[in-house]
Amino acid sequence: MSDSVPRHYQNQLLQRLSAPDLALIDPYLEHVALPLRTPLETANSIIENVYFIEEGIASIVATIPKGGDTEIGLIGSEGMTGVMLILGDDHCVHDTYMQLAGSGFRVPAAALVEALAASASLKTFLLRYVATLFIQTGFTALVNARSKLNERLARWLLMCHDRAPNDHFYITHEFMAVMLGVRRPGVTVAIQELEGKGLIRATRGEIVIRDRNGLVRVADGTYSPAEDEYERLIGKMNYRYSSQPE
Repeated sequence: MSDSVPRHYQNQLLQRLSAPDLALIDPYLEHVALPLRTPLETANSIIENVYFIEEGIASIVATIPKGGDTEIGLIGSEGMTGVMLILGDDHCVHDTYMQLAGSGFRVPAAALVEALAASASLKTFLLRYVATLFIQTGFTALVNARSKLNERLARWLLMCHDRAPNDHFYITHEFMAVMLGVRRPGVTVAIQELEGKGLIRATRGEIVIRDRNGLVRVADGTYSPAEDEYERLIGKMNYRYSSQPE
């Protein structure tokens, strides 16, 4: 714990906790930097800490024994790791690591479990977040199975944009291919298509969102169902991007 921890939270779950519920975990919250690729959870391991992300984006990544990683969920300032603790287990199934560097608040798993046992309202509220994450991963599975790559990419860029501090974020074609579970040449072609329509600008390792509404149109209904459910269950997601075309 640190006496210098700021008490103004950017994390939207911490923002929405009642004062009594926040008081149960506030003394244990430690502000930490979260550089690129920082592991937050390791597959098939005990959860030792929970992270409430303030800035940056974490990817929940599934892996099959033969190799090949695919992103199945995104977490930004709207969410947290450690959802299995809320469901009564202490093991995580997938890897979770930072895909866009940032920062957040870390709380020991034992402290959160104790707080959950002490407050039914805290547990109910965080279970609502678990539901939104499950809804997001469910729609990701549907989109990955049924949608065209350009639609999938548009949806994924919109989801990253929701969680980014502005219209610029740094990510390579190779990493996008891993996140989408496709070959890198396919991602390159899809990026070129979106760039040709003036929706994004892509340079080496950087994506700039130029026309968010255009990306929504390309996504063709694959974006927003999960986001609408977050708003219904938690509240309106507090987007921080500027969303101004250049």
